[in-house]
Amino acid sequence: MRVLGIDPGLRNLGWGVIDVAGNRLTHVANGICHSDSGDLADRLLSLHGQLTAVLRQWAPEAAAVEHTFVNKDAVATLKLGQARGIALLVPAQAGLRVGEYAPNAVKKTVVGVGHAAKVQVDHMVRLHLPGVVIAGPDAADALAVAICHAHHLQSSGRLAAAVQRAAG
Repeated sequence: MRVLGIDPGLRNLGWGVIDVAGNRLTHVANGICHSDSGDLADRLLSLHGQLTAVLRQWAPEAAAVEHTFVNKDAVATLKLGQARGIALLVPAQAGLRVGEYAPNAVKKTVVGVGHAAKVQVDHMVRLHLPGVVIAGPDAADALAVAICHAHHLQSSGRLAAAVQRAAG
């Protein structure tokens, strides 16, 4: 199964694609969609177009987006939320169900600690995906989201299989 992870951002929207075969994770691609300064609508349109191209090129079967956290700057939080809307919309337009994960859940899954630093996340992503060349911190976070989603999909699949075996 091919999984797309997205780390939403208005200026830098990170994305990462991995393949999942059993317990084996393989890096496929990663990058960052950039939007220039200017009108908010134009920036969102740019992110939409770039992320749509990523989906077209890499054809994921599942997607996940990191939740945003609220900070003290309400205007910045609102703009980030709009970029997150694009991150949810594009995979949904492609017919994918989109998982959503809190940053602490992603860090706990990938690093083992919910309040891990960015360098720890980057390091553990590199351990999970040997030989990966990461486009930047936003792409590393997006790969971590994809890894988190892969683990949750595997866990829910095992649970569903166990329930089916117990019922049958």
